[in-house]
Amino acid sequence: DCAVLIVAAGTGEFEAGISKNGQTREHALLAFTLGVKQLIVGVNKMDSTEPPYSESRFEEIKKEVASYIKKIGYNPAAVAFVPIS
Repeated sequence: DCAVLIVAAGTGEFEAGISKNGQTREHALLAFTLGVKQLIVGVNKMDSTEPPYSESRFEEIKKEVASYIKKIGYNPAAVAFVPIS
């Protein structure tokens, strides 16, 4: 099984999702709890970053999400992070 976790890249949107009670955290934890061993993270709305398609914003999001998914049991090195719009 594989899950695709969609993370919004917009300012404020990502921060809300990754916050303590955010849906990004909840959905990643649910996937792991349900036994989904493969995870792909789609970083959505990259066209709405400042500047559009900001590599630094993508890397910032990748770093934070990788840190969280490692805590719940995923191996971040085996997780694909894909910028999408």
